[in-house]
Amino acid sequence: MAARWLCSLFRKPFDGGKRTMDHGSQQPHTQQMPGPFTGFAGPQGPYPGQHPALLRLDEVQREIAALGPQVCSYSGLQSDREYKRLERELTRLLLEVDKVETEGRPELQQARKRAAGEVEGLLRYLEGNATHPSRLAIEELTQEVQNLLNEGVVGPFRQGQAQDAFEISEELVEAVQDVAMRLAQVKTGGSVPLRKARYKALTRVCAVQELLEGRVRTQTLALPLSDDTHEAVQRINQVMAQVSGARCQEVALLMGLSGRDSCAHLARVLTELLVELDALDVSSNAAVRNYRKQVVEEINGLLKHLDLEVEGEDTRRYDLAQNDSIREIEAIRGRVSVLREEVLRHGAAGQGTELQGLLTHLDQVDTGRNPCIREARRRAVLEVQALITFLDLWEALGRRNPGPDEPPPHASVWRVLASLGNLQAQVLGFDGKRADKSYMVLEELLTKQLLALDAVDPQGDQGTKTARKQAVKHAQNILNYLDMKTDEWEY
Repeated sequence: MAARWLCSLFRKPFDGGKRTMDHGSQQPHTQQMPGPFTGFAGPQGPYPGQHPALLRLDEVQREIAALGPQVCSYSGLQSDREYKRLERELTRLLLEVDKVETEGRPELQQARKRAAGEVEGLLRYLEGNATHPSRLAIEELTQEVQNLLNEGVVGPFRQGQAQDAFEISEELVEAVQDVAMRLAQVKTGGSVPLRKARYKALTRVCAVQELLEGRVRTQTLALPLSDDTHEAVQRINQVMAQVSGARCQEVALLMGLSGRDSCAHLARVLTELLVELDALDVSSNAAVRNYRKQVVEEINGLLKHLDLEVEGEDTRRYDLAQNDSIREIEAIRGRVSVLREEVLRHGAAGQGTELQGLLTHLDQVDTGRNPCIREARRRAVLEVQALITFLDLWEALGRRNPGPDEPPPHASVWRVLASLGNLQAQVLGFDGKRADKSYMVLEELLTKQLLALDAVDPQGDQGTKTARKQAVKHAQNILNYLDMKTDEWEY
């Protein structure tokens, strides 16, 4: 509602109570002046143009229109300088509106009230996004990564410990990756400021993760070469040492742990190192050429992340609905939806082969190391797999031909599987929310099937044990799928 209200605010000009004033048919007609407000005629005689109060409200409205887009796209916190600037400007406008004299006239009072309401609406929108639980969750996860990196990378570097003297552990890389996945799960409700905040945090965390993984790979290389190998090796070794330090600086810059340097300055330093390496004559030694090539690749790997200072601010990359990989995933999901409808209405008719092909297609989608795109692909894979397992179950139930000597516990497991098949059909067709009664009924029935399986006593029969274990896993997968369908996750 807030977003629609704000959009309507900036699509049409503020009329300053024009509709109310047009009803005053007893007032003398005055010449209309250009601008969003009409001319005004009071009991003392017509003003030569607009009423002074409306002129002032017109000026305020222009300032509101200029601040509105900035407020709507702001993705920071209350402690940020930009937030305080916007809050200060809006508060000033509110005071300006309050100073407008209405002379007790209802039409002027209404115009002033409307202007004040628009400013107050922007203030609420600004504060609401900056203090939203999802925005605070993004900040908490960002601080978690900062603490990890400060302890494992930036701190030792600032204490004068060369990066070559310590190793970046795989545990640190995995911890950063875990935070990235949790960031991808933060719900934004479609809010542009929240989506921008999540995207900015994710791009930095993913960039840092790649830098750390690159360092882990470098630790396994046989570098540096001995200075005696070639006259250029000494300088390449020096550059490599500078690159190692630059990696720590870049990690600090991307995660807001450095207040002195800038990404632009570090980019200039790295570019100068590239120029210096390019000028070295190493044509006579293949090993040295290969060494220089690896150092150049290291520098290029650092440079590609140094444009993130404005990432998500002056681009619309945060809008993943426009991403080619997301569009590809959505096209596959659309086809899965059609196949699911066919299966639920008409039964199995050879859809399994096409579903397997869709799984292969999803496996080939380029996620670009973006956790949100990876999560979107994972969820699409689960949708395909849910339909495949449903078809497999009904095919197995159709082929079932128990003999007279089938153990009763084994038959009990198959009865539960038949019930699970019926419930899975309802879950596949479910399109509601967790608060819906139908959701709670499905969840309760699935839980009862798990309890029924738990009550089956295999009596030492290995086949029954295996069947029961598979049935429990199938029931849990159905519950997880139902949970995924209703968790309101979005890009």
